[in-house]
Amino acid sequence: MKFVRTAIDPHSAARCGELTTDHGVIRIPIFMPVGTVGSVKGVYHKELKEDIGAEIILGNTYHLYLRPGLDILRQAGGLHRFENWDRPILTDSGGFQVFSLARMRKITPEGCRFQSHIDGSRHLFTPENNVDTQRIIGADIMMALDECCPGDADYRYAEKSLTLTQGWLERYAARFKETEPLYGYEQTFFPIIQGCVYPDLRTRATEHALRFAEVGIAIGGLAVGEPTEKMYEMLERVCPLIPQERARYLMGVGTPANILEGIARGVDMFDCVMPTRNGRNGMLFTWNGVLNMRNAKWEDDFSELDPAGTSFVDHSYSKAYLRHLFIAGEMMAAMIATEHNLAFYLDLVRQSRLHIEKGDFAFWKEKVLPRITSRL
Repeated sequence: MKFVRTAIDPHSAARCGELTTDHGVIRIPIFMPVGTVGSVKGVYHKELKEDIGAEIILGNTYHLYLRPGLDILRQAGGLHRFENWDRPILTDSGGFQVFSLARMRKITPEGCRFQSHIDGSRHLFTPENNVDTQRIIGADIMMALDECCPGDADYRYAEKSLTLTQGWLERYAARFKETEPLYGYEQTFFPIIQGCVYPDLRTRATEHALRFAEVGIAIGGLAVGEPTEKMYEMLERVCPLIPQERARYLMGVGTPANILEGIARGVDMFDCVMPTRNGRNGMLFTWNGVLNMRNAKWEDDFSELDPAGTSFVDHSYSKAYLRHLFIAGEMMAAMIATEHNLAFYLDLVRQSRLHIEKGDFAFWKEKVLPRITSRL
């Protein structure tokens, strides 16, 4: 498994590259659709590949560990075979989900004890058994176990949390070296940079995490309550410290504007539930702006959903038709909107790659941002 940079924008830190795995090559910058429990909600794999153009999807360690469980996944031969997906998969460690449980978990140097949101049963994630769990799931890219520090944490808490995460990372890396892939293809793991919104902590976290980053590195703990400007500030602190030959993954981000601004600061990989979750609730992202498909203004608008679109999806559905489906409570509404939004996000990074290769990404970004973020 390797990462190679292929182009760089002369007016920003944006870059193109290729991340090669045993399940295929990932062209970066890339957006990764979220497939929490082994599926991207409401989308067939055929559409993910042929219409949307997804090159890699995510799985969630916490959810897959609880259901269907490790025994089933091992018997199936790993998540790729279980869900019949032959392209790369990335799994998070479950740390963010455990973080979001709040009252149902306890974090100690040993690991994280938590209760299942399904049946209240008690479990323990340690760096060691988290490696074992992700080996059984079988993702191409595994994420190290970390504590996701709240975006509004004070310095003392953030420093304590970072020290915990660093200790876990050292144990995680040791266990990773002691174990082997189970299904005949290579796996790697990305360490995660934490440190909240404190520049010195982010620097310390980056320098420590780079000791374990063989292929790529993740930037976590952003878009979790801090102001957007702080997120960009942390990216500007962290990305220049990461060698050019390492892939950079910004976890859980975000809006189309976040993605373009992240690319401009040197980020390569993104994931977020926004295109799928917002799509199911009637929000569409287009090259002309953001649409709320429940608004009455679309009732007799028979124009295409995104006349300016250049995505893989070739749908002739009108705004009036999609609004009708949402108002009628038809499940096809969520399916159309989800596929549309994912195609837009994949097209956004595809267009970014083209403009990075042309050398005008920074100018294109400033031109397109006001248009795609406007509310129609």
